[in-house]
Amino acid sequence: MTKLETGRRVVISDFGESPMHAAENYLSIEEQDAPDTTHLKSTDVLIRVKSAAVGWVDLLMSSGQYQHMASPPYCPGLEYSGVICWAGEEVKSICVGDRVMADGLLTGPRSKGDYQQYGGFATYAVAPAKAAVPLPERFDFDQGCNFFGNYETAYHCLITRGKLTAKDTILIHGASGSTGLAAVHLAKLVGAKVIATGRSAEKLAVVQEEGADHTLCTERNAEGDIRFRDQVKELTNGKGVDVVYDSVGGEISLESLRCVKFGARFLIVGWAATPFVAKGRGGRGAPNANQLPTNLMMMKGLDVLGCPTAISTHRDPTTRAPRLKQLLEWVKEGRLTPHQPRVFALENIAEAMQAKWKSVSVGGCVVRP
Repeated sequence: MTKLETGRRVVISDFGESPMHAAENYLSIEEQDAPDTTHLKSTDVLIRVKSAAVGWVDLLMSSGQYQHMASPPYCPGLEYSGVICWAGEEVKSICVGDRVMADGLLTGPRSKGDYQQYGGFATYAVAPAKAAVPLPERFDFDQGCNFFGNYETAYHCLITRGKLTAKDTILIHGASGSTGLAAVHLAKLVGAKVIATGRSAEKLAVVQEEGADHTLCTERNAEGDIRFRDQVKELTNGKGVDVVYDSVGGEISLESLRCVKFGARFLIVGWAATPFVAKGRGGRGAPNANQLPTNLMMMKGLDVLGCPTAISTHRDPTTRAPRLKQLLEWVKEGRLTPHQPRVFALENIAEAMQAKWKSVSVGGCVVRP
């Protein structure tokens, strides 16, 4: 193999009190020698990274506030895409030169085992061959690294847990984010009516272009409250919604309980509005845990469903194959296309993390090593 030039990688040397504290104090960019392939397994591949998603989980992992913790120092970047530049002798599924997207459950900092050290915020990453999935012809590298986590999360929440159908009206919070926008795409694909929310009218205009039937801005009113019940009831002829996709938490969750039909499904996807439910610097526990009123849940006859995609998949891996098969079929048919993300150079990784933290753009954001 031709000798590969020296590259670069991002390193998180220690957990921060918060993701932004980690980015400011414990993040650095260092030279990266190309991994010595003589020390790799015959079932491994070496990937030249072209694009890596800067995801919400990447942020929370940098402060140890995600349920799975890497061991600092580590290279972040759960999901990435690139080109195979070396393949072990037992690898038959892909070849040198193939474009691939890395499966973040099988390699990288959220995976288990030998590949945790190889994050995508780097020039090179090593992965088991089974984690290198051919990049769909329709996708560029930026779209490829924004596929698995976003659309698998949306599928697990909406279809596996939420049983969403074409008869349903769904309220999707955080719809301008990467997983929220994927939820909009999937909800429309199955034929549901979508009411999408967010804090920016400008970003919501893009969400509507991406397929949402209606959009609602959830900025605080003059009294400092977040209120959207009346608007939801008006859009549903007074009935309320069948399903809530809640990746935001806090006051949004409480107001959402007033927007539902009797017997609705309330999908708990995350709590982006209250990220400090857990201690920083890798402390365990949830001293600031969110709370929901059980009286409203009972009187509305709600099915409140926790939807932890990664945890559920690790506990029952058999659920994954049919999910991926369906998603990739929809991609091949041209029915699913990730929104083009905002792009940063690797040297601007701290800026990229801040942009993701503040949700400054629609969909995902990526760095290009």
